[in-house]
Amino acid sequence: MADTIYDVAIVGGGPGGYTAAFRGAQYGLKVALIEASDKLGGVCLQVGCIPTKALLFNAEIWDHLQHAAEFGISFGTGELPAPTLDWAAVQTRKNGIVARHTKGLDFLVKKNKVARLQGYARLTGPALNGVHTLDLTGADGQVSQVKAKNVILATGSEARMLPGLQADDRILTNIEILALEQPPRSLIVVGAGAVGVEFASIFKTFGAEVTILEFLPRMMSPEDEEISKELARLFKKRGIDVNTGAKVEKVEKTETGVKVSYTDFSGKPQVKEAEKVLIAVGRAPHTADVGIEKTKIELDRGFVKVNEAQETAEPGVFAIGDIVAGLPQLAHVAGMSGMVAVAKIAGVKYKPVRKDRIPACTYCEPQIGSAGLTETQAKEKGYEVKVGKFPFVGNAKATILGSHDGFVKIVSDAKFGEILGVHIIGPQATELIAEGVAVMELEGTVEEMMFTIHAHPTLSESLLDAYGAVEGKAIDA
Repeated sequence: MADTIYDVAIVGGGPGGYTAAFRGAQYGLKVALIEASDKLGGVCLQVGCIPTKALLFNAEIWDHLQHAAEFGISFGTGELPAPTLDWAAVQTRKNGIVARHTKGLDFLVKKNKVARLQGYARLTGPALNGVHTLDLTGADGQVSQVKAKNVILATGSEARMLPGLQADDRILTNIEILALEQPPRSLIVVGAGAVGVEFASIFKTFGAEVTILEFLPRMMSPEDEEISKELARLFKKRGIDVNTGAKVEKVEKTETGVKVSYTDFSGKPQVKEAEKVLIAVGRAPHTADVGIEKTKIELDRGFVKVNEAQETAEPGVFAIGDIVAGLPQLAHVAGMSGMVAVAKIAGVKYKPVRKDRIPACTYCEPQIGSAGLTETQAKEKGYEVKVGKFPFVGNAKATILGSHDGFVKIVSDAKFGEILGVHIIGPQATELIAEGVAVMELEGTVEEMMFTIHAHPTLSESLLDAYGAVEGKAIDA
């Protein structure tokens, strides 16, 4: 290994790292993929996106079973059993999905002839004669070296913890909550971002008493204000205790669980007890102890500064994914930024990641899918804004599914009709948003989309009606 000089060495085997590795190999580059764990996939596959969405799907099925009578399905009486939740089987299915896709990555590494190296990698300084050297510490503590013409840092992030707290069996992060032996009877969620609202949604469906404490004035603060307001309304309708403007002061263990002391939006002290507490207050970039201090790489609050090609200030060193300053910490952003970096290394054409073309998806019930500018952001940028909204209650397919809460909101430029933002809360919003991203990528207009045929009956028709609503011409509202 010490004698091999790779075209690119990628540090981190999560979605950003493995995507960059496979695309780099497709370009004909000699690629090394370095990962400290014995499993590829990073947080997303092992303890993040994939297992969480598996639980959310189970929760969706369970919710349908609880309302089976509405769909003409009866479990009968007497000796016929009522539906019961087998949590061990739920966990087994979730773990099986993770294992299957982990094996899939192992296969793709071999298929693409990527060199897979296990160990903890650190930069040793600037390139010498155009070659970078990484120190690689193996599980046995032995240090070897990896040489490459280019390096891509894809080291990811980890859950932030409130000061003075450590994760355990009652104070949870995304890792511990995924491994619970039983659903908690009560759960306090600190933070109403994507992680917080998804787990709140899961465990409310499975019967937990759920309380959300959010420091900011509204839930899901990056979303359009109307989306946040609708989510809060629907969560409260489901019986979730939503508290915004709440400042957590102390988290303590009790004999049976946890006690959280906080100040509410009016400044009044409050105390809430529960079986478990989930700390979901964001993620910190993993940029410490990777040798950055030995290079010219510039940091902003721990995040790496890059240019539009994902290049750092250190020649030949790139950064992608969760560690990049200004980029949303999303797996699909990590993957695309990785493709940009290896395209630059390979000398082929690429398009920089555009922050206003990134779909944000939250898989709670109801789902949220959004892309582009919010109404407020568009106005702040000086656009004369025209907005169209269409409620799912007017969509036949939503009624068929028994899921007609929420709406589609289109933000457009009044002068030229260009679609600036698409914001959806409701059934399959995380799938529907793909159309919005494509439309904005192609600089589509309201007029063009009003004359784009959408199949009937589908949820996608709600987008057609929302485009029409911009001009006051929605058909089904």
